[in-house]
Amino acid sequence: MSARRVGVGVDFGTSNSVAAVFDGDEVTLVTLEDRGTASTGASEHEAEIMPSATYIDRALQTRTGQDAIDRYIDDNTGRKVELVPEVIGKAMLAVGYANAGSRNPGETMTVDVYGDAMTDTGMRGRLFRGTKRLLGKADVRRLMVFDHPFRLVALVTPILLRMREALSAMVGTFDQGCVGHPVNFEGRDEHRNQLALSRLGEAYRYAGIAKPRFYPEPIAAAVSFLHANPDAVGKHVLTVDFGGGTLDFCILERTPDNRFRVVNTHGIGLGGDHIDQRLFRELLFPLLGKGERWRRPGEYGDIDTEFPFDEYEEFLVNWPVTYLLNQNRYTTAVKDCIDHGGPERTKFRRLRELIDQNLGYVVFQAIKEFKARLSHEDEAVLDIPEIDVDVQLSRERFEGMIADMLGRIDQGIEATLARATLPRSAIDIVLRTGGSSLIPAVQRLLDGFFPGRVVDHDPFTSVAAGLAIADYHQLPAGPT
Repeated sequence: MSARRVGVGVDFGTSNSVAAVFDGDEVTLVTLEDRGTASTGASEHEAEIMPSATYIDRALQTRTGQDAIDRYIDDNTGRKVELVPEVIGKAMLAVGYANAGSRNPGETMTVDVYGDAMTDTGMRGRLFRGTKRLLGKADVRRLMVFDHPFRLVALVTPILLRMREALSAMVGTFDQGCVGHPVNFEGRDEHRNQLALSRLGEAYRYAGIAKPRFYPEPIAAAVSFLHANPDAVGKHVLTVDFGGGTLDFCILERTPDNRFRVVNTHGIGLGGDHIDQRLFRELLFPLLGKGERWRRPGEYGDIDTEFPFDEYEEFLVNWPVTYLLNQNRYTTAVKDCIDHGGPERTKFRRLRELIDQNLGYVVFQAIKEFKARLSHEDEAVLDIPEIDVDVQLSRERFEGMIADMLGRIDQGIEATLARATLPRSAIDIVLRTGGSSLIPAVQRLLDGFFPGRVVDHDPFTSVAAGLAIADYHQLPAGPT
């Protein structure tokens, strides 16, 4: 294959990453993971789908993919978290008296000034997942890794480097290709897309892809479908790409010469990660002490207030920083609630275990697997033995929990059609792709809007395949 001109596609995703090549006839997915260890939830392409994960240990050695996750779990899960104060400065204290009328301040002593207990001395390494979601946020410039400030580019580059090396092993030396991006990156700044693409482009160049050509992910998914189905009948194709971090739409119009033009694209910041956080809040917060009372002795009698669970929430639903709850200002209240006794003691014991044993990642992995089972079963059990949780949930109740999110899909479709000045009836084919599109409620919603016109299309690999095809044919990346 290396003797022929090929198209290269790199899909760096929020949850998973995939690479592909196209030789003019056939798309080939690139092996990124060891088949014996890969575990992405997409068994059909286990070796070709790599988790978008970076792990950095105390020696600043980096691992990526499933290896990064496995090492993080081995090194950190179940380990008791102990935070110590960090030295934030120096102070000079007078410890003797100065002579009257003298400029000599007398005997002094320099001491360290400590901040809050924020340093986890036992942490062996930090795991980064979903870094793509941060690329468009101007206020996130660097993340601290063992007292070393790492730019977001430095956290993304190792993943891209691994993909580039796997591609080079297949096609030989190359320095360009089509690389995917969402229609809109997450973030509130109006320049978030420009910032994210700048950061991503820098990371690709460091990884050895000096000439990346950015290509919208939903268009790439449509390209791979049209290549695989050249006889598909219809003029207008709508792609709904619902992934881990974003929900993207695009409309293509097929031309008489069997080519296409991009009519419109649209994207919103909604993905599977947001659904996982919703499940955590709805199912686990009540089992961890939300809504309970905090009773403790005071100077003039017992004090009885609602437990300040809102102070814990954002730490809990963002597992990389959950360990920061292991500070006295958080743990003292939990201990008081356990010591007071009563039926709520069990809930606060769970919360203490989750914090002490650094179980945030384990909890979210259990939620992801639970959500996947609800796509195939009418009921499923969220079983997390590490914190003694066993919750049964019906698919119907799950869909009720995410009803507002499903409404945003509806709104996104209507906005996309309005911008294209097309009615629903003008859409001939609807492509459903991305891991979150496997949720049955999403399937039903699309079938209700476009009866008989919805097609499932390679939820985990369609974008990478389309990027490779677009690179080979140098297809347009936007409305023409």
